[in-house]
Amino acid sequence: MFSQHLSTKNMNTIPQKKLSFLDAYLTVWILSAMVLGIGIGYFIPSSVSFINGFQSGSVNLPIALGLILMMFPPLAKVKYEALCNVFKKPKLLLLVFFMNWILAPFLMFVLAILFFPLHQGYMTGMILIGIAPCIAMVIVWIELAGGNREYAASLIAVNSILQVVLYSVYAWFYIEILPPYFGVKGLSIHISIVEIAKTVLIYLGIPFMLGFITRFILTRLKGTAWYEQVFIPKISPITLISLLFTIVVMFSLKGSLIVKIPFDVLHIAVPLVIYFVLMFLLTFAFAKYWGADYAENAALSFTASGNNFELAIAVSIGIFGINSEQAFVGVIGPLVEVPALLTLVHVAFWLNKKWYKTV
Repeated sequence: MFSQHLSTKNMNTIPQKKLSFLDAYLTVWILSAMVLGIGIGYFIPSSVSFINGFQSGSVNLPIALGLILMMFPPLAKVKYEALCNVFKKPKLLLLVFFMNWILAPFLMFVLAILFFPLHQGYMTGMILIGIAPCIAMVIVWIELAGGNREYAASLIAVNSILQVVLYSVYAWFYIEILPPYFGVKGLSIHISIVEIAKTVLIYLGIPFMLGFITRFILTRLKGTAWYEQVFIPKISPITLISLLFTIVVMFSLKGSLIVKIPFDVLHIAVPLVIYFVLMFLLTFAFAKYWGADYAENAALSFTASGNNFELAIAVSIGIFGINSEQAFVGVIGPLVEVPALLTLVHVAFWLNKKWYKTV
């Protein structure tokens, strides 16, 4: 999701950092955008036809632009040149792959089936979230918890590349192929793997290339220090602004419906919280057992816990439509993730004292 520029620190002592004003009240901004969107859609019904007037096929142009801009800053922050760092400890790299690309999607799939056995839209929305590891705001949680930023950047780069390659295949597998083996009937959502791949390439491929090219060119023209200390802080707010814009537009299209289903938000939040907590604790325990120091462990655990809600929202809109339940689940995600992972930052400090004996 979002990120902010935080300084690197000595990992033997773990000072607790404060979020910037924007990030500290992120839940408030998201909730406010939701309320504003609902109000517009409920009290100004003509806004729906106005927004739909920018539709081109299955793509709503303003929202497509918002989603692409949302993904650009975090992908521009990734230090692609540091990708090789994750290969220094092959055991931990295998753990990253297992937690992010084997356990995480399967766990979310199981939770989706358990919590939404008769609600195909929400079930599918949860699955789309589970197959997208976080590549953005995770860096905030890692640094707040005293994690290794460079190692985190390597993990983010790996996940970014794997998402471009694997997301469409995973979506097809977990939505079309796997459900019948778990006795889920009626999940007749026929999705073309080519259609999903096209959507992923648009909403992740375009910002991925923009981020890579931007970093490659500007670091050579202006230097790495200028890029990290001047350029990155200037473009960082684009992610939050774009997300809030997208939420306002999406919720305005569903204003009258959302007023009728407030308990659905809570229903969606419960399995997400369970997912965040289980993924964090399991990864932290495995990483400790396999020899990760605390700074590496924090990077590994938060990378495994968070999700790329931007991509899930983009795919939901591109495949199922802007008014879909799948997109609704994706928008609820950041509202739940922010307080949940902030809490896990404090859990990380507690585990650091308990298992690593550092302060």
